[in-house]
Amino acid sequence: MATIKIKFRPSSQAGKEGCLYYQVIHNRIVRQIKTPYRLFPNEWDSEKMQTVSVYASGERCMYLSSVDRGIENGLAKLKRIIARFEGYAYPFSVYDILEVYHSSWGMSGFFEFSDHLVKMLKDAGKIRTAETYGTALSSFRNFYTEHYDIPLAKMNSELMMRYEQFLKARGVTANTISFYMRNLRAIYNRAVAKELTSQNFPFKYVYTGVCKTLKRGIPLRKVQEIKRLDLSGKKAMDYARDMFLFSFYTRGMAFVDMAFLKKEDLQKGVLAYRRHKTGQQLFIRWETPMQHIVDKYDTSESPYLLPIIRPDGTDEWRQYKNASHLVNRKLKQVGALLDLSVTLTLYVARHAWASIAKSKNVALSVISEAMGHDSENTTRIYLASLDTSMIDRANRMILQSL
Repeated sequence: MATIKIKFRPSSQAGKEGCLYYQVIHNRIVRQIKTPYRLFPNEWDSEKMQTVSVYASGERCMYLSSVDRGIENGLAKLKRIIARFEGYAYPFSVYDILEVYHSSWGMSGFFEFSDHLVKMLKDAGKIRTAETYGTALSSFRNFYTEHYDIPLAKMNSELMMRYEQFLKARGVTANTISFYMRNLRAIYNRAVAKELTSQNFPFKYVYTGVCKTLKRGIPLRKVQEIKRLDLSGKKAMDYARDMFLFSFYTRGMAFVDMAFLKKEDLQKGVLAYRRHKTGQQLFIRWETPMQHIVDKYDTSESPYLLPIIRPDGTDEWRQYKNASHLVNRKLKQVGALLDLSVTLTLYVARHAWASIAKSKNVALSVISEAMGHDSENTTRIYLASLDTSMIDRANRMILQSL
């Protein structure tokens, strides 16, 4: 629930007027909106949040009345903006409130609005969302090659169906098409929420679901082969293998969580971290194989536990992204050396841990908690078809009996 207060900030110089501002609070984030109104301390009642004109006369009294009207209009505008956001089903931030309040919203083009939104998300620290939107927009721009922007009012189902056909003709998978569509829809719905356009439901007839894909788990013996593989003289591949194993040792920890682990997160034999994806806090008992990997790399000058982000002054998020690309590229080479049936990536470590735990009859509730899933149903979906070897063996027996 967002709240608004009108605050007075006295001047640092005695005898000078102070200023009024709105304080907007949402999800424990506090931001301020300046007003053009200047007052002396005795002209403001902080409890009633209104001016005091008992000591004023003539023009000053009229000015104070205009201040009251102005701040009431601004307050009413903020309340309308918040009420509009609360009427929609998706979350909003204090930055969204400020964005609408400050903007005259002369923009009417989809790409103009989208680019502005991506910038606002980056400024608000929502880097991953900004990058996800940017990826979808890049694909959509490859399709829409006109020299003018798409008016928001012209975003319709016919246009998006043509875009879907464009992607299919280029061999883009159904899940990737859905990824683009869902992110473009999220951007469009933000424009609707800001009342820049009416809801035309442009994504009504395009695919926005999720197809079942071949799961990427590997059996325990393959993890053992990865661990025993001689990578002498192949430093980058050896580093990638270590990051894969660390993820596996820590119950399939995501690489983004590994990258930002601090040394202080390891206390008294327990590693505590909060998942970037869900915010859920997890605790992992520190085991010897984990320590072997940490000891292998010199991170004495870094606050981070693993050698993924270096304290060299460069952008940490960019370092994480670059490291992720490097590790996955080198893991593919490791997989090729072992002739694995799946493309080896960091995500395979998470699938591998889950499938191996399942094969060892670990309870579903234990796997769910270990992986940080919000419910056992999520884990059931995650584990579905991870390991079909038993089914395949049964089918082979039946066919051999024919």
